[in-house]
Amino acid sequence: MKLRFLLVAISMLLTLSGLSAQDVALKTNLLYDATTTINLGAEAQIAPKWSLDLSGNFNGWTFSDGKRWKHWMVQPEARYWFCEPLGGHFLGFHALGGQYNFGNLDLPDFLGNDLAKLKDYRYQGWYVGAGIAYGYTWLLSKHWNLEAELGIGWAWTPYDKYQCAGCGKKVESGHHNYFGPTKAAINIVYVF
Repeated sequence: MKLRFLLVAISMLLTLSGLSAQDVALKTNLLYDATTTINLGAEAQIAPKWSLDLSGNFNGWTFSDGKRWKHWMVQPEARYWFCEPLGGHFLGFHALGGQYNFGNLDLPDFLGNDLAKLKDYRYQGWYVGAGIAYGYTWLLSKHWNLEAELGIGWAWTPYDKYQCAGCGKKVESGHHNYFGPTKAAINIVYVF
């Protein structure tokens, strides 16, 4: 159902009126690919210096030793291009939302977030947030680009905490405010 929603949203973005060649691109984030997270993005130019980007990702795998890194996320973004659309420097303004189910992961603390808790407990919940990003797109050929982007922002997440990574009784419910990186991408982009 979630994957179907993502595909419909990307299709809607691609069928915006007034689009022509060099105005639409499809992309994949190599950083997400490295974490076995399936992802797809689409971008469409909507004005001389503006484009809309919509990306989504999904990781539904349970790994060996009961490790869980299950999640899905949708991340729409408005981009302002300093030179030409879909090439060069840009600023992005993004929102994000999704669900997660993490547990039995041996991770260090990260920007004041105690990720060591993921070793002994399982956390399940959803999140919403927003942020800003800076990126650069290199034009490799008529149809291929390479894009790098880094974003920072805030996310709010209500969660349920369980006794162990794969099972267990719920021991706590709460919420967490996160401030830090909200987007990291090295995208391979195909421009139509």
